[in-house]
Amino acid sequence: MGLFKRNKGDAVVTKPEEGKGKVELKRQISLLHGVAIIVGIIIGSGIFVSPVGILKRVDSVGLSFVMWIACGIYNTLCAICYAELGTTFPQSGGEYVYIKRAFGETAGFVCLWINFLLICPVGIAASALIFSLYILKPFFPNCDGVPMTGLALLAAVIITLLILINMRNVKWAAKVQVIITASKLIALFIVIIIGFIYIGNGEVENFEEPFEGSDYSVGAIAISFYSGFWAYSGWSYLNFLVDEIVEPNKNLPRAIVISMSIVITTYLAANVAYLGVLTPGQMIQSEAVAVTFAENTLGPMAWIMPVLIALSVCGTMNGCALSMSRLFFVGAQNKQMPAFMGMIQYKNMTPSPSLLVILVMTLIYTSTTNIFYLIEMEGFGFASVLTMVFGGQVYLRFKEPDIPRPIRVPIILPIALFLISGFIVILTFYQKPAESFVALCLVTGGTIYYLILPYLPKAITNKIDSFTQATQKLLMVLPPDNADEVNWE
Repeated sequence: MGLFKRNKGDAVVTKPEEGKGKVELKRQISLLHGVAIIVGIIIGSGIFVSPVGILKRVDSVGLSFVMWIACGIYNTLCAICYAELGTTFPQSGGEYVYIKRAFGETAGFVCLWINFLLICPVGIAASALIFSLYILKPFFPNCDGVPMTGLALLAAVIITLLILINMRNVKWAAKVQVIITASKLIALFIVIIIGFIYIGNGEVENFEEPFEGSDYSVGAIAISFYSGFWAYSGWSYLNFLVDEIVEPNKNLPRAIVISMSIVITTYLAANVAYLGVLTPGQMIQSEAVAVTFAENTLGPMAWIMPVLIALSVCGTMNGCALSMSRLFFVGAQNKQMPAFMGMIQYKNMTPSPSLLVILVMTLIYTSTTNIFYLIEMEGFGFASVLTMVFGGQVYLRFKEPDIPRPIRVPIILPIALFLISGFIVILTFYQKPAESFVALCLVTGGTIYYLILPYLPKAITNKIDSFTQATQKLLMVLPPDNADEVNWE
């Protein structure tokens, strides 16, 4: 393995092995890996840890199940629309690519900036802290809480480990996702089997008069929908990896339909199982529904549930890092992120610089004690991106009507989803005005910087170029389309 050196302004490396002259992302993600990535991201801490938010809002078992189904259908329809966009524009980058194609460079940057600042690192940091909490909690049984230093340290370790796996090999990252997804499904199957055994033994009191006391108000329905929307989030991440999916026209829609069917069925069965053991009041009061369930059913083996929860959250982190690094990679190739983030490690063929930036951003957010405030801002960002995506999908039908679309959904579908997503944005401003305002200011500030970037003095741009070249030498990375321009020695 050789070292980078300058040659007329370009990085020069020793010649790689035969067959590696072209530096590009490889198609290594199969249908199974795609399903594992989506299921692994969606089924995270929510179904295990959080009280059932929908049940808290609608005040009845029957209406909560209606809302779980409605939210599942809504998210499946969103995913189907994404399948059309993913097969029409089969390149990594997901919603960033679609928004940029529809509305231009500035709108594309806004999407990129929201993901970079509010969605990706905040989500991974929060998941890492939850992972640490449920790993360390059994070691502090008589304490008010786990020391924050320990939480942050373990969170940093697990984040670093997962990022290193993603930097080393895409197949390793995908295989890790398969293993973790299998672990969390096993945990849920344990819950489901035990719950249905209780129901079979006559524990059905919680299902009698299921709609009694239901809150049908618009506010309750809307907020409960928002809770379900969050619980199902994650279905969009496979679109960031289209460049690496084997036969994306076939496997992308198949992965979406299979994974969403698995998630909806699993969520419904898990909620039925919970209610076979716990009362609605117990579920609402529990900080960790699955842990409370295990304490009531597994006895001495109840310790296994925190471990399985930690594995579940680990899957969410791994899937987000694997997917979102490709978004920033594509953004850098389009000159909307630092140039070094658009380069590939020439030996491992992975976007290492992009992954390292995610690591640094995540560690910064992990160090804060107010991570949940940032998570609320994340909801505003994601709903805003969806509104732009579905608006762009409708607009592209008129802007580029003749472009080949392997999958073509009825236009009424993205129109309806655009209206619903826009309503969620407005609802977020109403429910969380402070968080939404801060998020809006951050996005606005980034947009202003992007607009003035072309007018920066030459001295500043020269320093940026020098930093890029230094990063190439340190990480041994190359632009994916410039391999033929590199002198190999």
